[in-house]
Amino acid sequence: MALSSSMLNGERGVVVLIVCRVLYSLPLSLLCPGLNLAILSLFALFLDIRLDDSAALSRFKTRPGASSGILLGAVTLPTVMISKLIQLTRAYSLQQIELQELEHMTMQYWATSASCFGVLIFLCLVVLSTPNTKRFPRSFSVWDATLSIFCVATYAVTCCVSLAAISHTGSNTVLKLMWELYHGLVAVMLIQRLLDKFPSCASIGELLLVTVGLVLYFGDMLACTIAKVSGSLISTELVSIKYGIRRSEISIIIQGVVLGLLLFPLFIKYALHLSECYFNKRYSEARRSNEIRTSLLFFSSLGFILVVIIPSWMQIVQDFHVHPLLWYCCPPILLQLIYAVHVLNLFT
Repeated sequence: MALSSSMLNGERGVVVLIVCRVLYSLPLSLLCPGLNLAILSLFALFLDIRLDDSAALSRFKTRPGASSGILLGAVTLPTVMISKLIQLTRAYSLQQIELQELEHMTMQYWATSASCFGVLIFLCLVVLSTPNTKRFPRSFSVWDATLSIFCVATYAVTCCVSLAAISHTGSNTVLKLMWELYHGLVAVMLIQRLLDKFPSCASIGELLLVTVGLVLYFGDMLACTIAKVSGSLISTELVSIKYGIRRSEISIIIQGVVLGLLLFPLFIKYALHLSECYFNKRYSEARRSNEIRTSLLFFSSLGFILVVIIPSWMQIVQDFHVHPLLWYCCPPILLQLIYAVHVLNLFT
Protein backbone atom coordinates (compact mmCIF):
# COMPACT_ATOMS: atom_id res chain seq x y z
CA MET A 1 0.00 0.00 0.00
CA ALA A 2 2.83 2.35 0.83
CA LEU A 3 4.49 1.48 -2.46
CA SER A 4 1.33 2.35 -4.43
CA SER A 5 0.90 5.67 -2.65
CA SER A 6 4.50 6.66 -3.35
CA MET A 7 4.06 5.91 -7.04
CA LEU A 8 1.07 8.24 -7.39
CA ASN A 9 2.54 11.58 -6.40
CA GLY A 10 1.23 14.92 -7.60
CA GLU A 11 3.79 15.52 -10.32
CA ARG A 12 3.18 12.16 -12.01
CA GLY A 13 -0.57 12.53 -11.71
CA VAL A 14 -0.59 15.94 -13.42
CA VAL A 15 1.70 14.74 -16.22
CA VAL A 16 -0.45 11.65 -16.86
CA LEU A 17 -3.62 13.77 -16.98
CA ILE A 18 -2.10 16.18 -19.51
CA VAL A 19 -0.82 13.36 -21.72
CA CYS A 20 -4.22 11.62 -21.62
CA ARG A 21 -5.96 14.87 -22.58
CA VAL A 22 -3.66 15.33 -25.56
CA LEU A 23 -4.11 11.73 -26.67
CA TYR A 24 -7.88 12.11 -26.41
CA SER A 25 -7.71 15.00 -28.92
CA LEU A 26 -5.72 13.07 -31.51
CA PRO A 27 -7.23 12.58 -34.98
CA LEU A 28 -7.03 9.15 -36.57
CA SER A 29 -4.26 10.27 -38.94
CA LEU A 30 -1.93 10.74 -35.94
CA LEU A 31 -2.48 7.26 -34.55
CA CYS A 32 1.21 6.26 -34.76
CA PRO A 33 2.58 9.41 -33.05
CA GLY A 34 -0.13 9.10 -30.42
CA LEU A 35 0.69 5.45 -29.72
CA ASN A 36 4.34 6.41 -29.61
CA LEU A 37 3.68 9.15 -27.05
CA ALA A 38 1.73 6.67 -24.91
CA ILE A 39 4.61 4.16 -25.03
CA LEU A 40 7.11 6.91 -24.27
CA SER A 41 5.05 8.02 -21.27
CA LEU A 42 4.71 4.45 -19.99
CA PHE A 43 8.44 3.84 -20.32
CA ALA A 44 9.28 7.15 -18.64
CA LEU A 45 6.83 6.45 -15.79
CA PHE A 46 8.37 3.04 -15.24
CA LEU A 47 11.89 4.50 -15.07
CA ASP A 48 10.74 7.41 -12.91
CA ILE A 49 9.34 5.02 -10.31
CA ARG A 50 12.20 2.59 -10.63
CA LEU A 51 14.99 5.15 -10.25
CA ASP A 52 13.46 6.81 -7.19
CA ASP A 53 13.65 3.47 -5.34
CA SER A 54 16.85 2.13 -6.81
CA ALA A 55 20.52 2.48 -6.05
CA ALA A 56 21.04 3.47 -9.70
CA LEU A 57 20.14 7.10 -8.93
CA SER A 58 23.25 7.39 -6.77
CA ARG A 59 25.40 6.66 -9.83
CA PHE A 60 24.41 10.03 -11.31
CA LYS A 61 25.66 13.33 -9.93
CA THR A 62 22.21 14.88 -9.60
CA ARG A 63 21.01 17.61 -7.26
CA PRO A 64 20.79 16.22 -3.71
CA GLY A 65 17.26 15.73 -2.40
CA ALA A 66 15.58 16.11 -5.79
CA SER A 67 13.44 13.43 -7.38
CA SER A 68 14.46 12.02 -10.73
CA GLY A 69 11.71 13.90 -12.62
CA ILE A 70 12.18 11.61 -15.63
CA LEU A 71 8.49 11.45 -16.55
CA LEU A 72 8.11 15.24 -16.69
CA GLY A 73 11.38 15.76 -18.55
CA ALA A 74 10.74 13.00 -21.08
CA VAL A 75 7.19 13.85 -22.15
CA THR A 76 7.21 17.66 -22.04
CA LEU A 77 8.66 18.42 -25.48
CA PRO A 78 7.04 15.43 -27.27
CA THR A 79 3.65 16.50 -25.88
CA VAL A 80 4.20 20.05 -27.10
CA MET A 81 5.23 18.76 -30.53
CA ILE A 82 2.26 16.46 -30.90
CA SER A 83 -0.06 19.27 -29.82
CA LYS A 84 1.40 21.35 -32.63
CA LEU A 85 0.89 18.40 -34.97
CA ILE A 86 -2.81 18.33 -34.04
CA GLN A 87 -3.11 22.04 -34.88
CA LEU A 88 -1.33 21.64 -38.21
CA THR A 89 -3.43 18.60 -39.12
CA ARG A 90 -6.60 20.61 -38.62
CA ALA A 91 -5.12 23.53 -40.58
CA TYR A 92 -4.15 21.19 -43.42
CA SER A 93 -7.65 19.73 -43.56
CA LEU A 94 -8.90 23.31 -44.02
CA GLN A 95 -6.24 23.89 -46.73
CA GLN A 96 -4.59 26.65 -44.69
CA ILE A 97 -1.08 25.14 -44.86
CA GLU A 98 0.89 23.00 -47.28
CA LEU A 99 1.66 19.31 -46.82
CA GLN A 100 5.40 20.02 -46.50
CA GLU A 101 4.86 22.00 -43.32
CA LEU A 102 2.93 19.13 -41.75
CA GLU A 103 5.64 16.65 -42.76
CA HIS A 104 8.30 18.94 -41.35
CA MET A 105 6.58 19.05 -37.98
CA THR A 106 6.20 15.26 -38.09
CA MET A 107 9.97 14.96 -38.53
CA GLN A 108 10.49 17.39 -35.66
CA TYR A 109 8.24 15.32 -33.43
CA TRP A 110 10.10 12.10 -34.19
CA ALA A 111 13.45 13.82 -33.66
CA THR A 112 12.26 14.99 -30.24
CA SER A 113 10.81 11.60 -29.39
CA ALA A 114 13.97 9.77 -30.51
CA SER A 115 16.13 12.03 -28.34
CA CYS A 116 13.97 11.35 -25.29
CA PHE A 117 13.71 7.63 -25.96
CA GLY A 118 17.46 7.29 -26.50
CA VAL A 119 18.13 8.77 -23.07
CA LEU A 120 15.44 6.53 -21.55
CA ILE A 121 17.09 3.43 -23.03
CA PHE A 122 20.41 4.55 -21.56
CA LEU A 123 18.80 5.01 -18.13
CA CYS A 124 17.06 1.65 -18.45
CA LEU A 125 20.37 -0.11 -19.08
CA VAL A 126 21.77 1.58 -15.98
CA VAL A 127 18.77 0.44 -13.92
CA LEU A 128 18.93 -3.15 -15.16
CA SER A 129 22.65 -3.33 -14.45
CA THR A 130 22.22 -2.07 -10.86
CA PRO A 131 21.30 -4.56 -8.12
CA ASN A 132 17.77 -4.12 -6.80
CA THR A 133 17.06 -2.77 -3.35
CA LYS A 134 14.92 -4.47 -0.72
CA ARG A 135 11.92 -2.57 -1.93
CA PHE A 136 12.16 -4.17 -5.38
CA PRO A 137 12.99 -7.88 -5.04
CA ARG A 138 15.15 -9.74 -7.52
CA SER A 139 12.08 -11.25 -9.22
CA PHE A 140 11.13 -7.80 -10.50
CA SER A 141 14.10 -7.83 -12.88
CA VAL A 142 12.27 -10.16 -15.26
CA TRP A 143 9.29 -7.80 -15.41
CA ASP A 144 11.61 -4.83 -15.85
CA ALA A 145 13.33 -6.45 -18.83
CA THR A 146 10.03 -7.59 -20.37
CA LEU A 147 8.44 -4.15 -20.11
CA SER A 148 11.57 -2.49 -21.49
CA ILE A 149 11.72 -4.81 -24.51
CA PHE A 150 8.01 -4.30 -25.18
CA CYS A 151 8.38 -0.50 -25.08
CA VAL A 152 11.44 -0.48 -27.33
CA ALA A 153 9.86 -2.85 -29.88
CA THR A 154 6.57 -0.93 -29.99
CA TYR A 155 8.41 2.37 -30.30
CA ALA A 156 10.47 1.08 -33.23
CA VAL A 157 7.38 -0.20 -35.05
CA THR A 158 5.42 3.04 -34.66
CA CYS A 159 8.43 5.09 -35.75
CA CYS A 160 9.01 3.00 -38.89
CA VAL A 161 5.34 3.03 -39.88
CA SER A 162 4.97 6.79 -39.38
CA LEU A 163 8.14 7.71 -41.27
CA ALA A 164 7.31 5.31 -44.09
CA ALA A 165 3.93 7.01 -44.46
CA ILE A 166 5.55 10.38 -45.23
CA SER A 167 8.29 8.92 -47.46
CA HIS A 168 8.05 8.13 -51.14
CA THR A 169 10.87 5.58 -51.36
CA GLY A 170 12.43 2.97 -49.13
CA SER A 171 15.82 4.69 -49.20
CA ASN A 172 14.21 7.90 -48.01
CA THR A 173 12.66 6.04 -45.09
CA VAL A 174 16.07 4.64 -44.15
CA LEU A 175 17.61 8.12 -44.28
CA LYS A 176 14.94 9.46 -41.97
CA LEU A 177 15.40 6.56 -39.55
CA MET A 178 19.13 7.21 -39.50
CA TRP A 179 18.43 10.90 -38.85
CA GLU A 180 16.27 10.03 -35.82
CA LEU A 181 18.88 7.54 -34.59
CA TYR A 182 21.47 10.30 -34.80
CA HIS A 183 19.35 12.47 -32.50
CA GLY A 184 19.06 9.67 -29.96
CA LEU A 185 22.78 8.91 -29.88
CA VAL A 186 23.77 12.56 -29.59
CA ALA A 187 21.25 13.06 -26.76
CA VAL A 188 22.75 10.15 -24.81
CA MET A 189 26.29 11.50 -25.21
CA LEU A 190 25.23 15.04 -24.31
CA ILE A 191 23.36 14.15 -21.12
CA GLN A 192 26.33 12.11 -19.91
CA ARG A 193 28.53 15.12 -20.59
CA LEU A 194 26.17 17.43 -18.68
CA LEU A 195 26.00 15.06 -15.72
CA ASP A 196 29.79 14.95 -15.60
CA LYS A 197 30.48 18.67 -16.10
CA PHE A 198 27.64 20.05 -13.93
CA PRO A 199 27.43 17.74 -10.90
CA SER A 200 24.74 18.29 -8.27
CA CYS A 201 23.16 21.11 -10.32
CA ALA A 202 19.96 19.54 -11.65
CA SER A 203 17.81 16.44 -11.62
CA ILE A 204 17.85 13.89 -14.42
CA GLY A 205 14.52 15.15 -15.72
CA GLU A 206 15.76 18.74 -15.91
CA LEU A 207 18.93 17.70 -17.70
CA LEU A 208 16.88 15.54 -20.05
CA LEU A 209 14.72 18.52 -20.97
CA VAL A 210 17.78 20.70 -21.62
CA THR A 211 19.48 17.93 -23.59
CA VAL A 212 16.54 17.29 -25.89
CA GLY A 213 16.11 21.00 -26.54
CA LEU A 214 19.76 21.47 -27.48
CA VAL A 215 19.86 18.36 -29.67
CA LEU A 216 16.67 19.36 -31.48
CA TYR A 217 17.91 22.91 -32.01
CA PHE A 218 21.31 21.89 -33.35
CA GLY A 219 19.78 19.13 -35.45
CA ASP A 220 17.47 21.66 -37.05
CA MET A 221 20.39 24.00 -37.81
CA LEU A 222 22.45 21.12 -39.20
CA ALA A 223 19.61 20.02 -41.48
CA CYS A 224 19.11 23.59 -42.63
CA THR A 225 22.81 23.91 -43.46
CA ILE A 226 22.94 20.58 -45.28
CA ALA A 227 19.88 21.47 -47.33
CA LYS A 228 21.50 24.72 -48.46
CA VAL A 229 25.12 23.69 -48.92
CA SER A 230 24.81 20.22 -50.40
CA GLY A 231 21.23 19.74 -51.51
CA SER A 232 22.34 17.38 -54.24
CA LEU A 233 23.88 14.96 -51.73
CA ILE A 234 20.72 14.40 -49.72
CA SER A 235 17.13 13.75 -50.67
CA THR A 236 15.03 16.88 -50.64
CA GLU A 237 12.32 14.88 -48.90
CA LEU A 238 14.51 14.36 -45.83
CA VAL A 239 14.65 18.05 -45.09
CA SER A 240 11.42 19.75 -45.97
CA ILE A 241 10.82 23.10 -47.61
CA LYS A 242 10.72 24.60 -44.13
CA TYR A 243 14.52 24.36 -44.07
CA GLY A 244 14.78 26.45 -47.20
CA ILE A 245 13.63 29.81 -48.46
CA ARG A 246 10.40 29.90 -46.47
CA ARG A 247 12.12 30.19 -43.13
CA SER A 248 11.77 33.67 -41.67
CA GLU A 249 14.81 35.91 -41.44
CA ILE A 250 14.35 36.61 -37.73
CA SER A 251 14.47 32.88 -36.92
CA ILE A 252 17.73 32.55 -38.86
CA ILE A 253 19.21 35.51 -36.97
CA ILE A 254 18.21 34.04 -33.59
CA GLN A 255 19.56 30.62 -34.51
CA GLY A 256 22.80 32.12 -35.75
CA VAL A 257 23.43 34.07 -32.56
CA VAL A 258 22.59 31.08 -30.36
CA LEU A 259 24.82 28.84 -32.48
CA GLY A 260 27.73 31.24 -32.19
CA LEU A 261 27.38 31.69 -28.44
CA LEU A 262 27.16 27.94 -27.84
CA LEU A 263 30.14 27.20 -30.08
CA PHE A 264 32.25 29.96 -28.54
CA PRO A 265 33.38 27.98 -25.44
CA LEU A 266 34.64 25.17 -27.67
CA PHE A 267 36.39 27.66 -29.95
CA ILE A 268 38.09 29.57 -27.13
CA LYS A 269 39.16 26.30 -25.46
CA TYR A 270 41.17 25.17 -28.46
CA ALA A 271 42.42 28.70 -29.15
CA LEU A 272 43.81 28.96 -25.61
CA HIS A 273 45.34 25.50 -25.89
CA LEU A 274 47.12 26.36 -29.13
CA SER A 275 48.24 29.70 -27.72
CA GLU A 276 49.74 28.10 -24.61
CA CYS A 277 51.54 25.47 -26.66
CA TYR A 278 52.97 28.10 -28.99
CA PHE A 279 54.15 30.62 -26.41
CA ASN A 280 55.36 28.15 -23.76
CA LYS A 281 57.77 26.61 -26.23
CA ARG A 282 59.27 29.93 -27.31
CA TYR A 283 58.94 32.41 -24.50
CA SER A 284 59.16 32.51 -20.72
CA GLU A 285 56.66 35.26 -19.99
CA ALA A 286 55.49 36.71 -16.73
CA ARG A 287 52.07 35.88 -15.34
CA ARG A 288 50.73 39.35 -16.07
CA SER A 289 51.67 39.11 -19.76
CA ASN A 290 50.00 35.72 -19.93
CA GLU A 291 46.77 37.15 -18.49
CA ILE A 292 46.80 40.02 -20.98
CA ARG A 293 47.32 37.61 -23.86
CA THR A 294 44.47 35.43 -22.62
CA SER A 295 42.12 38.42 -22.35
CA LEU A 296 43.01 39.61 -25.84
CA LEU A 297 42.49 36.12 -27.22
CA PHE A 298 39.10 35.86 -25.48
CA PHE A 299 37.71 39.12 -26.88
CA SER A 300 39.21 38.63 -30.33
CA SER A 301 37.70 35.12 -30.52
CA LEU A 302 34.31 36.42 -29.40
CA GLY A 303 34.47 39.19 -31.99
CA PHE A 304 35.46 36.72 -34.70
CA ILE A 305 32.48 34.48 -33.85
CA LEU A 306 29.99 37.37 -33.76
CA VAL A 307 31.30 39.34 -36.74
CA VAL A 308 32.49 36.62 -39.14
CA ILE A 309 31.19 33.13 -38.30
CA ILE A 310 27.60 33.99 -37.42
CA PRO A 311 26.93 36.34 -40.40
CA SER A 312 28.58 33.87 -42.80
CA TRP A 313 26.37 31.01 -41.62
CA MET A 314 23.28 33.21 -41.78
CA GLN A 315 24.03 34.14 -45.38
CA ILE A 316 24.60 30.49 -46.31
CA VAL A 317 21.24 29.29 -45.05
CA GLN A 318 19.25 32.40 -45.96
CA ASP A 319 19.72 34.71 -48.94
CA PHE A 320 19.57 38.10 -47.24
CA HIS A 321 19.19 41.22 -49.37
CA VAL A 322 22.29 42.66 -47.66
CA HIS A 323 25.07 40.36 -46.47
CA PRO A 324 25.05 40.27 -42.64
CA LEU A 325 28.74 41.21 -42.64
CA LEU A 326 27.74 44.62 -43.98
CA TRP A 327 25.42 45.19 -41.02
CA TYR A 328 28.49 46.01 -38.94
CA CYS A 329 30.06 48.27 -41.60
CA CYS A 330 27.24 50.20 -43.26
CA PRO A 331 25.35 52.97 -41.45
CA PRO A 332 21.61 52.34 -40.92
CA ILE A 333 20.57 54.91 -43.54
CA LEU A 334 22.61 53.11 -46.22
CA LEU A 335 21.05 49.77 -45.30
CA GLN A 336 17.59 51.31 -45.60
CA LEU A 337 18.44 52.68 -49.05
CA ILE A 338 19.71 49.28 -50.20
CA TYR A 339 16.55 47.60 -48.94
CA ALA A 340 14.37 50.24 -50.61
CA VAL A 341 16.14 49.68 -53.95
CA HIS A 342 15.57 45.96 -53.61
CA VAL A 343 11.85 46.47 -52.92
CA LEU A 344 11.53 48.77 -55.95
CA ASN A 345 13.20 46.16 -58.14
CA LEU A 346 10.57 43.63 -57.08
CA PHE A 347 7.78 45.82 -58.46
CA THR A 348 9.49 46.87 -61.69
